[in-house]
Amino acid sequence: MKKSVKFKALYWDIAADLLFPPDFDENKKYPTIISTHPIGSCKEQTSGNVYGQALADAGFVVLVPDASFQGESGGEPRFIEDPSFRVEDYSYACDYLVTLPFVDENRIGVLGICGGGGYSISAAKSERRLKAVVSITGVNFGRLCREGFAGYDPIGTLEAIAKQRTAEARGAQLRVDGLLPSSVEEGKRGGITDIDVLEATDYYKTSRGAQPHGSTSALFSHRAAAVDWDAFSNAETLLTQPLLIVIGDKPGGFGAYRDGQEIYGRAASKKKELVVVEGWSHYDLYDKPEPVQQALKRVVPFFQENL
Repeated sequence: MKKSVKFKALYWDIAADLLFPPDFDENKKYPTIISTHPIGSCKEQTSGNVYGQALADAGFVVLVPDASFQGESGGEPRFIEDPSFRVEDYSYACDYLVTLPFVDENRIGVLGICGGGGYSISAAKSERRLKAVVSITGVNFGRLCREGFAGYDPIGTLEAIAKQRTAEARGAQLRVDGLLPSSVEEGKRGGITDIDVLEATDYYKTSRGAQPHGSTSALFSHRAAAVDWDAFSNAETLLTQPLLIVIGDKPGGFGAYRDGQEIYGRAASKKKELVVVEGWSHYDLYDKPEPVQQALKRVVPFFQENL
């Protein structure tokens, strides 16, 4: 069973799907998981129709939100990918969940995929209502913005962002960048060889994963905050919740393999697990049945034990 809901952020609403276990009883209290989507994705993709649904089938209530400024959520201008907003969305989600009589406020966990994995880790450092954390092929978006997304020239990128923001303040058209080529073939013709970019294109630009709100677009003039952000800062002190990191062993340019290894080592969590799914890549873990099932065999028991 699924219900479309909205809850308040700053000055706009966040749209979400609320998923229920098959035997849901509104008179009971349930452990609840916030399942959050990758960068440029939406709730109808992997966070909802793969991991969210699997967790609901396993007996959890699951909240699957669209990020502020993205999908069906509010916020203007559109396509902002700002970590400060993405992280704060988790607190608004908790605010909403603790008002629901069937949610056990002491058993709220979080799962994030790709950029959502990094955001989930970052949110858990300060949002103590989150009691357990799962990162599926999680990426530290700030590190990626300083490196690959900036062509390893973060200062030059920040200068370009500043110039574009000034132009837009004076009335220029907003610059919304598509993050991927239109097809795998186009990407290869353009000289792209990185497994993550090509497999992202195969997921987002084909019937495999394409959704109307899964835009894979970003407003360039509002990217500066991401360049100066780090998902893992102070993890040695503040990240103490039980933590499960799932990564594939086929590394790509987005860096989930290295980020997973790093945060596993740095987290202060006394209970932490690193699962390396052998033979599979970042985007295989979005929806390919075999690696997803390998991940869920660890994810479901982890939440059952820690929520």
